[in-house]
Amino acid sequence: MKNEVFGVLQRVGRSFMLPIAVLPVAGLLLGLGSSFTNPTTIETYGMEALLGSGTVLHALLMIMNAVGSAIFDNLPMIFAVGVAIGMAKKEKEVAALSAMLAYFVMNVSVQAMLMLFGKIDADGNLAADVMEGTITSMCGIQTLQMGVFGGVIVGLGVAALNNRFHKIELPGAISFFSGSRFVPIISTVVYMLVGIGMFFVWPAVQNGISDLGMLVAGSGYIGTFVFGIVKRALIPFGLHHVFYMPFWQTGVGGTMDVAGHTVQGGQNIFFAQLADSANIAHFSADACRYFSGEFIFMMFGLPGAALAMYRCARPEKRKQVGGLLLSATLASIFTGITEPIEFSFLFAAPVLFAVQVVLAGSCYMVAHMLKIAVGLTFSGGFLDFLLFGILQGNAKTGWMLVLPAGAVCFVLYYCSFSYLIRRFDLKTPGRELAANTKLYSKADYLAKKAGQTASDKTSAEDDPVSRVLVNGLGGKSNISDVDCCATRLRVTVKDSSRISDEILKEAGPSGIVHRGNGVQIVFGPRVTVIKANLEEYLENIPDTRSPEEENGEKAQAEDISETSAEKVSAGNAGGAANEASATADSAAKPAKTIVIGSPITGRAADLSTTPDEGFAGGMMGEGAALTPTDGTVCAPTDGTVSFIFDTKHAVGFTTDSGIEMLFHIGIDTVKLNGKGFEVLVQQGQELKKGDPIMKLDLDYLKANAPSIVSPILCTDLEDDQKVRLLAEGPVKAGDDLFAVDIYEA
Repeated sequence: MKNEVFGVLQRVGRSFMLPIAVLPVAGLLLGLGSSFTNPTTIETYGMEALLGSGTVLHALLMIMNAVGSAIFDNLPMIFAVGVAIGMAKKEKEVAALSAMLAYFVMNVSVQAMLMLFGKIDADGNLAADVMEGTITSMCGIQTLQMGVFGGVIVGLGVAALNNRFHKIELPGAISFFSGSRFVPIISTVVYMLVGIGMFFVWPAVQNGISDLGMLVAGSGYIGTFVFGIVKRALIPFGLHHVFYMPFWQTGVGGTMDVAGHTVQGGQNIFFAQLADSANIAHFSADACRYFSGEFIFMMFGLPGAALAMYRCARPEKRKQVGGLLLSATLASIFTGITEPIEFSFLFAAPVLFAVQVVLAGSCYMVAHMLKIAVGLTFSGGFLDFLLFGILQGNAKTGWMLVLPAGAVCFVLYYCSFSYLIRRFDLKTPGRELAANTKLYSKADYLAKKAGQTASDKTSAEDDPVSRVLVNGLGGKSNISDVDCCATRLRVTVKDSSRISDEILKEAGPSGIVHRGNGVQIVFGPRVTVIKANLEEYLENIPDTRSPEEENGEKAQAEDISETSAEKVSAGNAGGAANEASATADSAAKPAKTIVIGSPITGRAADLSTTPDEGFAGGMMGEGAALTPTDGTVCAPTDGTVSFIFDTKHAVGFTTDSGIEMLFHIGIDTVKLNGKGFEVLVQQGQELKKGDPIMKLDLDYLKANAPSIVSPILCTDLEDDQKVRLLAEGPVKAGDDLFAVDIYEA
């Protein structure tokens, strides 16, 4: 149950990232517009001729200010659509449209209830017994002040309806409304009822939110300190978005009257004051307590930690570590994205993360105590600091106090990290005993797993990072949901035991976080591209099951021998699968069997004996392991050459019966760059059984390759196709090697 809750919260948290992503551009427009239309700023810098009233730039900046304000004023609807897109598994565009409709329907229903019960009159005037700030106008609709909570309620509900009904089949007479067309219909009906219900429920929620906000506000600096600690402590679990958003966007973060309007939420209060900055002497430090402190540790503290890790690295590794830490530091300083630094020590030295949590919480408290009121759109980087701190003036924001506070913070981080790393010999980057410190690249993966070089094609189906992610996550059939936030690929799997961190690390992440069936793989800001590539890759590869899943199903369905069961429990995926198939005749007979001959003269063995973890575990396909004793590779049956690797060490072959095969000669032979191989055919060439495909220099291969054991694989089997080994020991080219049994679905 706990794991299911975590999985849901993870998806909710990451769904916030889409609407949050619009805030920087809105903040930029609002920041520039308000800064350079402020009469005091114009007069201070002597820019009346350029920016004064009546100039073209002044008019443009006023428009920018209005556009930025419009986005912040309509955040609830933006969140409704964004959360629906983030939580919908399929038909995301339908979910978006349905969420917008549902949002209007819910609020119009609330408005009708308010009028029926006399809370507002036909002209929109409030009744005398209505508490100030509980009713607001949203898109011209008089409704209860639900803020972003209202949008989230719509987004979550519509996504659930979309996931449940997007494939519904209706009776013939109304079949036109089946599938995704039914989603906006059911959403409209449901949220009409939700609107009616909210009229009765939400006033109690408003009172609860008000009481919680008063409790937080009443706790003063200690409350700010606790807020900071909790927010940073949730970073490894990816749940910090769920925690802080109510403080930023709802009454939990406070309520304030700005320019005659009641505004809820710390971030909303800041931007409302920014839009009315000409009438504000100093932005509210109480509203900004939930984010102003981030500038202190993101621009100063964590760079101090990075310097400490660099100085504590082994001398021979400092140059290499310096490059990694420098890029992570610049990301923290300029954009406020801290995870590349935090994850560099989170798992290797958790005690350092505990120190980071406490120090960061202190920064929130110090900023509150110093009445620093610098707003932000996304995170506490220099760009937001410039727009919403420096350009707004020290009198309004107190931004100058960030500098001495940051200097102290830098020293605290540097000294505490340096002491702890050296005192306890913590294995931060550059202190590990491995031969080198690096992030794996695509070329590394190609060389190790599939043998492709950097010049190989990079189509969706051949994307190496996506391939290693799918393999590390237990195969396509084990992946339930894929999404990302600002820095992490967030995946929900069906069986977490099938995840391999060792394989996932080959994709070069900064860290990997597990919790139940949720896994978060930290890549940094490039994660959106990785997510898009992975989704495209998943759409293009067959929906096959991993060897481990097949073994589990066979163990339940077939009466296999005790020896075979022991092999399954020991993890011999290939051997267990073949033995289970061989003993399954009494339980289920294949509808069809395709026999594949041996392409090589040599010794045949179970695939699990291959001296490579990926091939032995069936990650690249099922088949057999052959050790050549003759240097000729032949067509095992009639078929076509489907592809030839540039390095000549592997050939793809499609049998006339439709089986896709890969002949991978030796282990890590990609590094030989074609030496020892002579290819005798061309891609697309049709062959008869026994026709030569390539010649091998076995003496050269034995001397220069780690092993000449050659996996002969069926790479794209369907769920109803199983490989059964037919020969072990000496085998000649053309002899039956294995069978592909095809069962009726």
